[in-house]
Amino acid sequence: MTSSYKPLDLAALDQLTGGAFSAATSGERSARVRDWLQTEPSAELMNEVYRELSTRDKGVAKILKEKLDEIKRAQGQDALASDWAQKAEHMLQAPRLNIADALAWQRDAAKAGAPLSREPLASLKIRLAEVVKGVEDLQHQVMVQREAAVLLAQRIEVLSTKPIAEAHAGQTGLQADVAQWQAQAQQLTTHAVWPSVDMKFPPQLDAARNQLQAVWEGFSAALVLALQAQSDASAALPSVPVWADEVRRARGEHSAEAPTGEQPAKPAKPKLDPAQRQALRDAANLAVTDVLDAVEKEVAEGHGKASAGAAAALRAVLKTHGKHLDTALDERVHTALTAAGELEGWQRWRADQLRQELVTKAEALLGADKTPAMGGRKMQENLRQLRESWKQTDQGGLPNHALWKRFDAACNEAYKTVQTWLDQIKQESAAHRAQRVALMEEVKAWTVEHAQSDDWRSHLRALHQFADRWRNAGHLSEKAFGEMQSQWKAIIKAAAARLEAAQKASIERRQALITEARELGAAALRVDAIKALQLRWQSEAQAVPLDRKTEQKLWEVFRAPLDEAFQRKGAERQQAVTQLSARDRAVIDASKALDTANASGDAAQIRAAMVALDAALRGQAEAAEAQAKAAPMPTEAIAAEPAVTEAAATETTSATAPEGDVVAEVDAAAPEEAPEPAPVVTPPKPVKPVVAVRGDDRPGQKKAEAPAGAFGGRDGRRDGRPGDRNARPGDRPGRTADRGPRTGDRGDRFSRDDFQDRGDRAPRLGDAAFRAQRDAMERAEMSLRKLAAQAHGETLTRMMSAWQDRQADALPTAQELGKAVNATTRQAWTQAVSSSAKAPAATALLRLEMAAEVPTPAEHLSERRALQLQLLTQRNQPGPAETWGQDVAQVLSGPHEAATARRLQNVLKNLLRR
Repeated sequence: MTSSYKPLDLAALDQLTGGAFSAATSGERSARVRDWLQTEPSAELMNEVYRELSTRDKGVAKILKEKLDEIKRAQGQDALASDWAQKAEHMLQAPRLNIADALAWQRDAAKAGAPLSREPLASLKIRLAEVVKGVEDLQHQVMVQREAAVLLAQRIEVLSTKPIAEAHAGQTGLQADVAQWQAQAQQLTTHAVWPSVDMKFPPQLDAARNQLQAVWEGFSAALVLALQAQSDASAALPSVPVWADEVRRARGEHSAEAPTGEQPAKPAKPKLDPAQRQALRDAANLAVTDVLDAVEKEVAEGHGKASAGAAAALRAVLKTHGKHLDTALDERVHTALTAAGELEGWQRWRADQLRQELVTKAEALLGADKTPAMGGRKMQENLRQLRESWKQTDQGGLPNHALWKRFDAACNEAYKTVQTWLDQIKQESAAHRAQRVALMEEVKAWTVEHAQSDDWRSHLRALHQFADRWRNAGHLSEKAFGEMQSQWKAIIKAAAARLEAAQKASIERRQALITEARELGAAALRVDAIKALQLRWQSEAQAVPLDRKTEQKLWEVFRAPLDEAFQRKGAERQQAVTQLSARDRAVIDASKALDTANASGDAAQIRAAMVALDAALRGQAEAAEAQAKAAPMPTEAIAAEPAVTEAAATETTSATAPEGDVVAEVDAAAPEEAPEPAPVVTPPKPVKPVVAVRGDDRPGQKKAEAPAGAFGGRDGRRDGRPGDRNARPGDRPGRTADRGPRTGDRGDRFSRDDFQDRGDRAPRLGDAAFRAQRDAMERAEMSLRKLAAQAHGETLTRMMSAWQDRQADALPTAQELGKAVNATTRQAWTQAVSSSAKAPAATALLRLEMAAEVPTPAEHLSERRALQLQLLTQRNQPGPAETWGQDVAQVLSGPHEAATARRLQNVLKNLLRR
């Protein structure tokens, strides 16, 4: 079987949905789809639109998917509601309703997901609950009638022990009570739900009625006979002993008692032949066996209620056939009845235990001062669960009226909290509804007020604020919220109409800008035109805001052709780059050598590698090689110069080379840039030969400074501009010594006439070489700082050890101690350590802590404050910062103590670094 539905094309779908497929943006497409969904289209059309939109705009397709799912859920809910409604109608129309089936219907319907809060299931649930309540009330009234019948029988029995006159006087009132009881019992049996009561209750009511009727008829007949006997001496005596004795006494007769030894002989039973006896026994066995099997089955399965009914049926059968059973079957019957009785007693006991637990839980819902132990909603759920549990317990055994009264009273008292909570919920719902109505009126007034406003950003901000306030306006019922939501959508749509129109126009203008960007990207790169186009885009974006997703998509489409143009220009630039020059290769090799020296951890090697890298940056290696070829060094200088390391000689040469030689070296280092032959380089002036150069890495040691003009570049210096590729990391820009001589006084401050004498600059480094030398220099400086800190710590440790052992020759040298300690100060320290220990110099140690600006231990703070006050009065005396060397000598002359050594070490850690 084929379907008659034919899929529509995109044009028809676009016309059908109001232009959803031709919309420019996702937001506009969503709005048109929502408008189309309000027309309630068929499920087939929505499926077709969803299939087309799912491949184009997943965000809009999600709206259709949710609507389709909602329709499917509604259809499923309707099917479930119809199915469970039929079941409920069938139970209600049945002649007899089982309470267990009615309760199971509600439970199973809730598990299946049927909408019990919607019609028709809501009304059916109420009807079933009313029927169940009526059945339970009838069962309760039956038990009350049974008790009333027993009480009436007891009254009749008591009245039969009274004199005849008193019994005759009380007969009228007793007769009215018996008639009223019979009328009430008859009214119960004529009730509409009487067929639905439990099967055990009708026999109990009938038995109570028959018993009361028999007792009453016997009493009435005996009373009538007693009255006749009083009036007629020949009448027979009544069967009531008390009344018979009274009549005899009235007649003057003695009470006749039968002789003890004379008793009437019982009639002899007729003898049966064996065949008849066997036939009776077989019939009895057959009749009892079926009922006995049922009793044993119910007992084995533990069904207390069913086993009680089966045991009653077995007792009824035994009244007829009990005399003819054989011994084995009789023993089996006795065992089954005993087990059934035990099970029935256990069920009754267990039911009372469960009821007692429920009563305890119900009373625990409120505290001692009647304060609720939980909130309203949880209290309502707990009360519902407790009452359901009580109903289930009553089905398994006889009711307990005393426990029921306690349980019902506790539940009713706790329900007051639920009622208060429900009233509060109603008040909150009314307040939330009023708040939403006020918000809708506010939006209407705002729409009229801003009908001519063009501030679209504030417009959009206000709409977002309105949406947030609506979303946070509080909870309403599902029905009330659905009614107000449709009104809110219409109002907010009218408020956002002008903004949506402006956004649509803005999108069209941005599409035009995108077209211009594509044309600019395809043409030659024009930075000014691209900047102007981007400014126009920014102005448009600031004027009319769009939703973030749409705006981001448009921006990505706009910048794509511009990015391609810049990438194309960069690729052309990259292709134009030639291979590394000789200077770049030299810088990269020197950077690698510096990294190798960093890994070795030797400060001398690191400094030598840094000097080599600095020479490579200035092209001095090539210049030195050119000078060696042009003018070799005289033999006298070679003979006079001692054997030194190559790195030291290079460092000295680079530090003392004159300015003209550096320019010649730069010219010789770049033969490719000067095609004409290089001029003859004059040999440098003889300098004092270097005996030794030591790389001192101790803290505070002053490093050798190269004179101006030794670093090459313009005017014998490096360019001080930060960020220049020819700059050395760590140089401070703007130093007077590096900038060379200035011309003129302060009035000639900005003169640049000296640029004419700067000469040719060194060739620009490539990006790879520049980054390699910069990173290598940074790592080398960090390694030197670490090594200096390590050497500083070792120096202090040696000094403390020499003080502890009183060995002056173990003190570090003046060079190791740093520039802050001269030879005189170290000599004073040596004498203090070599002499015998004197008294501790506490004041000198406090002066040292003040000079180093380090904290003093808490136990010596008062002494330090006193010393500070004392120093304030001595204005012409040198301060602690000037005499710290002598103070250290005083401390070293005292005994070595752990606390004193620790304080001295903290002081020297700061002072030696200055």
